[in-house]
Amino acid sequence: MSPVRRSSARVVVVDASGRVLLLRGGDPKRPGPAVWHTPGGGIDPGETAEHAALRELAEETGLILQAPGPLVWTRRFQFSFDGVSYDQDEVFYFARVDSHEVDDSQHTPLERRYLSGHRWFSVADLEVFDELVAPPDLAEQLRFLLREGPPSTPLPVGP
Repeated sequence: MSPVRRSSARVVVVDASGRVLLLRGGDPKRPGPAVWHTPGGGIDPGETAEHAALRELAEETGLILQAPGPLVWTRRFQFSFDGVSYDQDEVFYFARVDSHEVDDSQHTPLERRYLSGHRWFSVADLEVFDELVAPPDLAEQLRFLLREGPPSTPLPVGP
């Protein structure tokens, strides 16, 4: 069976100390290592990427923003989750906040099944972190983003 095509939107949330917020998640149907990733998820039919990014950010972290910030990265990759294979296009927006205390009270039933934590990471933390991070080049891409600022056109990251 061919993978399901899917689009998703994510937010790279960075606090005043230059740390990025990542969520820990794993496939509920497949034991294995968890993956740390930025908040975000699937774009619903009729929904814009910007709206999906804001909706997912609020559901997963309790952070409510008026706009998702500039579009900075894109990624396409294949994965399986909850028994389904996906071929996914992702867009990543960049948001700066002073600080934020994560509130997971708005998690959907699915998010409650697969999300198991959150943490703020500095670039230095990511460079020595020994767990899976998505995208895999996040430390390098984040270092560039914080040094150079948002690009004029989104940069590919990944795989």
